[in-house]
Amino acid sequence: MRLRILHVPDCPNVALLDERLSDLLGERPGIEVVREVVDTGDDAAAAGMAGSPTLLVDGVDPFAEPGQAPSLSCRLYPDETGRLDRAPSAARLRRALHLDPHPAASSAEEIDARPAPATAVARRRSKTAPSDPAERRLHQAILRAFAAGGRPPDPAELGRHAAMDSTTVDDLLLRLHRDDLIRLDSAGAIAVAYPFAGMPGRHRVRIRGGAEVYAMCAVDALGISAMLDADTTVTSTDPIGFEPITVRTTDGHTTWSPGTAVVVVATRADEGPSAEYCCSTINFFVSPRTAETWTAAHPELRAEILDAEDGERLGRRLFGSLLHDQGSASVAPVPASSSSPTTARTGQESVRQPGGDASEGGGLGEHASDDEPLAPDAV
Repeated sequence: MRLRILHVPDCPNVALLDERLSDLLGERPGIEVVREVVDTGDDAAAAGMAGSPTLLVDGVDPFAEPGQAPSLSCRLYPDETGRLDRAPSAARLRRALHLDPHPAASSAEEIDARPAPATAVARRRSKTAPSDPAERRLHQAILRAFAAGGRPPDPAELGRHAAMDSTTVDDLLLRLHRDDLIRLDSAGAIAVAYPFAGMPGRHRVRIRGGAEVYAMCAVDALGISAMLDADTTVTSTDPIGFEPITVRTTDGHTTWSPGTAVVVVATRADEGPSAEYCCSTINFFVSPRTAETWTAAHPELRAEILDAEDGERLGRRLFGSLLHDQGSASVAPVPASSSSPTTARTGQESVRQPGGDASEGGGLGEHASDDEPLAPDAV
């Protein structure tokens, strides 16, 4: 294994990356670590440096995001809690270098014994909205600010919107962070407010009448339309070949392109915030075949392939009620529809229309419908 650390001259963050690599690698033989100084934009593009420092493992950046441009600027990395740090965390480095103990420790029987991934995600995210009125008001102000501006709001903005002083806002933000409803970075700023991501990533959502935002995962992206009761256009890429995938929702009609696209929900054995536990492993794929190729390459994960119908249903279940007042329906209605939408496939696109019976399909089809409460053993 060959590790290349690319960095600008006098980068202050290289020492931290060096320290974490040294702790992980110890005296392991057969691992070569080289450091290269990059000081021009052309050299950054040629070397594959997306900010300083960048770690390449046998020539591949394991922390790269689609669309991430070559750069000489400081690079920040989200850790297991969603906080941004100056170098990849030890846990993320272990996974990138295949040193993570979980895959080796998890037998096939142990992986099979875990809950189905969609069920596990629904269980983990069963509390998507706070019950405390003040927390709920602040949480909704955060979500509306993301939807309107496409970026995380600062505490001063939140104080004005929620009619709270700064001390109260800071305290409530910590509570929301502890409940994994949002994630704060190391400076205490909002980095994540599910379904919204504070940094550019794979899943981009254009909201009609609002902003362009990024979602934490494919299911989060699918839940934004129901949460806002708004038309959206989701664009993403297949992790295998980076082919584009588009999901358009207009007046309750949802069109998937290509029509063969599916969602993979995959979960790890370890615990932690959703940003680390599952967000990076819930993605769109252009077809079941590429989804199966990806899941076969990740035997340490428990994976489930959802069709369009089930992917949308899970998104609605998790996020549809977040902007409802207390006591309102638990799931946001799909615009212009009094029942679950259906799927009609036309050529290379899958078109979902209001009305009809949505009983077809696997995955979540075995669970309760959108407007039924989930029994404790069903989530």
